[in-house]
Amino acid sequence: MSYSYARRVVTMPRWILYIVTAALAGLVAVTVPHSKTSEPAECKVPVDKRLVKATTDFGFRLLKQLAEENKGKNIFISPASVSIALCMTYNGASGETQQAMAHVLGLNSLTLTELNEASKNLLDNLKAPGKGVTLEIANSLWARKDITFKSEFMDRNRRYFESLVSTLDFGNPDAVKTINKWVSDQTHGRIDEIVNRIEADTILFLINAVYFKGSWESKFDPRDTHLAEFTLSDGFKKMVRMMFRHGRIQYLPGDGFAAVNLPYGNGRISMYIFLPNKDRKLTDFVKSLNADAWEKWMQSFHSVECDLSLPRFKIEFESELRRALSALGMGIAFNPDKADFRNMCPIPPLPNVYMKSVLHKTFVEVNEEGTEAAATTKVEVGLTSAAPSVVFTVDRPFFCAIRDNFTGEVLFAGTVFEPT
Repeated sequence: MSYSYARRVVTMPRWILYIVTAALAGLVAVTVPHSKTSEPAECKVPVDKRLVKATTDFGFRLLKQLAEENKGKNIFISPASVSIALCMTYNGASGETQQAMAHVLGLNSLTLTELNEASKNLLDNLKAPGKGVTLEIANSLWARKDITFKSEFMDRNRRYFESLVSTLDFGNPDAVKTINKWVSDQTHGRIDEIVNRIEADTILFLINAVYFKGSWESKFDPRDTHLAEFTLSDGFKKMVRMMFRHGRIQYLPGDGFAAVNLPYGNGRISMYIFLPNKDRKLTDFVKSLNADAWEKWMQSFHSVECDLSLPRFKIEFESELRRALSALGMGIAFNPDKADFRNMCPIPPLPNVYMKSVLHKTFVEVNEEGTEAAATTKVEVGLTSAAPSVVFTVDRPFFCAIRDNFTGEVLFAGTVFEPT
């Protein structure tokens, strides 16, 4: 099967955790058997695909919501980090609050025991990403010393999420330093603060941290990096440092977009860059994202010769997710009067317990050597009270994602409107 020759140039918008940027020029490709990136021979333990699909779908829905709130801005999130932090919290939910969280997180097909087992198995499988890649995921619970929490809630978080559980005097200024030091250590200094101050009604922090550093399987030569134009979504052009390399690459010519798969290390983890056609908008592409389409695309890449141009960029993103999660249907968990976390704390004698905030911070830097990325999510709980080669030039806003090809877990995703 062959593809007809067509010259296309694609430009990319600013980003959201998945890179979508490319210019296609002079394409004639012959389909070859799909050569997947190298994978381990077998799972350490079985991975429940229901959880992976739920995390992917939740991540895309959250990304769409944040795109509505941050129009035209770079967005970079970690669906894995947010999902893990909320699943830890979910273990304390009950009644309508539990149902609302399950609906938003896509967990309706899983019992609590199945969710916890699946989470543990997924985390175990993500521990060995292969040569040339560092992937570290850590969880912690920081509890106020004068509050009694149910032992079952704490034990489940220790057992299934390998959470560090600590009790602190929240009235002591050193408590903030202790929590932030843990976050800084887990993200290798890329995110050094997740707690600014501790308010009197705060009783618990549930925190996830993800750190990733990967060297490209095929590196870019710094001598080929040059200044080039990048077209912003408003048509304005800015000069960026554009990397370049030529060679065989996994490529997908889609409906209204093109995409490339850029593996790290031995190929288990990749960055996927999706570049809408010149007559399409990145915002429209983001609206079309869903877990079913994503999985279909992941199976449809094929090898071509490609001239790849990709801008260097570095992004730091921060968002309070309360509004986005409420818009998706989790509002009851933030309601001081209606939230139900009786599986977390004995209520009564305590006043009602609710989620005060969900703060998400990320960092990513892409250069000739590879990619470094970090994320942390804080849930704060309170009391009331060979053919002609393809040219893929990322010179306009684009979408990108970092995915573990073995488990299917989407680790990071984003939209880039303006490389910085």
